[in-house]
Amino acid sequence: MHGGRETLGNARTVVVKVGSSLLASLEGGLDTAFIAGLAGQLAALRRDGRRVVLVSSGAVAAGTAELGLPARPADLALAQAAAAVGQGALMQVYRTVLGLYGVPVGQMLLTRDGLASRPRFLYARNTLMALLERGVMPIINENDVVAVEELRLKVGDNDLLAAAAAQLADAGLLVILSDVAGLYDRPPSAEGATLVPEVRALTPGLSEAARGSVSGVGSGGMETKLKAARAAGAGGIPLVVAGGREPRVLERVLAGEALGTVFWPEGRRESSWRQWIAFGSPASGTIAVDAGAAEALVRRGRSLLACGVVSVDGDFAVGDTVGVAGPDGRELARGVSNLSSQEARQAAGLRSGALAEALGRDCGDTVIHRDNLLLLERPP
Repeated sequence: MHGGRETLGNARTVVVKVGSSLLASLEGGLDTAFIAGLAGQLAALRRDGRRVVLVSSGAVAAGTAELGLPARPADLALAQAAAAVGQGALMQVYRTVLGLYGVPVGQMLLTRDGLASRPRFLYARNTLMALLERGVMPIINENDVVAVEELRLKVGDNDLLAAAAAQLADAGLLVILSDVAGLYDRPPSAEGATLVPEVRALTPGLSEAARGSVSGVGSGGMETKLKAARAAGAGGIPLVVAGGREPRVLERVLAGEALGTVFWPEGRRESSWRQWIAFGSPASGTIAVDAGAAEALVRRGRSLLACGVVSVDGDFAVGDTVGVAGPDGRELARGVSNLSSQEARQAAGLRSGALAEALGRDCGDTVIHRDNLLLLERPP
């Protein structure tokens, strides 16, 4: 369980994510003055004995400016070209400004699809730990040159990558610096919008409050930060979203000052295996369940049985990660399926003991075993 904000200072490993809107503009390219100030804050955390990982957006925005383009490219190949140009410029600036503080840096280009492979997830973790153990600050960015789907959909914000980095590093705190001061109770542009200082439960209603905070430079918004909070929370990691232009923002957050919004983990820290199931690997399909099965999963910690399956969407194989949707259509869990999508359709509604006969093989009684399942919703 967590205490108050004063406990944030106990974190010995801190992951800091910085959004594109702080790092660059489409007209002027990289904001070197801001990056220099950020470097000083990161160096101060290290002098305080903390291990620091930086997750940086900004490659596409920086490249867009360097190529003289009027706006973020809609064409996929051009967006990837901008990322290729901007990534080098971004790292050059980081290496220079952090070098002034004697901080060596190492670049890690990752994709969430790449981390969906369990071996690659572990290789990335080993690399990250090796850098930290040798006093090198890892700088992580999404590999936009190959992250095709994220760029095409313009949702390739690094918030979820930052949560994955926090899991990889066994971090004690994730801080997302944004051009928005935190989560508001309604879109921040709306009259009377009020900052929410802390969130102790990620309820469906929070998504409504999270809408309307997308900048013109970045590609994410507060909704992606809610997803990042859920992923970090599974690892027992608190997340703070704060305004990146606040003076000494990192020092003040770690000192327990009431800046931004803190999202507290809701339950116990899940195993790294369950974290990877839910947030490291994308769902290959969805299994919809009835109210009884949803109740058994969420409130009683049971496995998913075939009798509770209503319908199956997507094409997946045995061992793939799938989402589990309740009667209202919301995804309430993710898990590793014991059945293929075709078998799951055949098994839908069958009672225990009837699976082997229906499928022609012995596959036990569970569609998803509780040891291979992580809840995304907590009971109210």
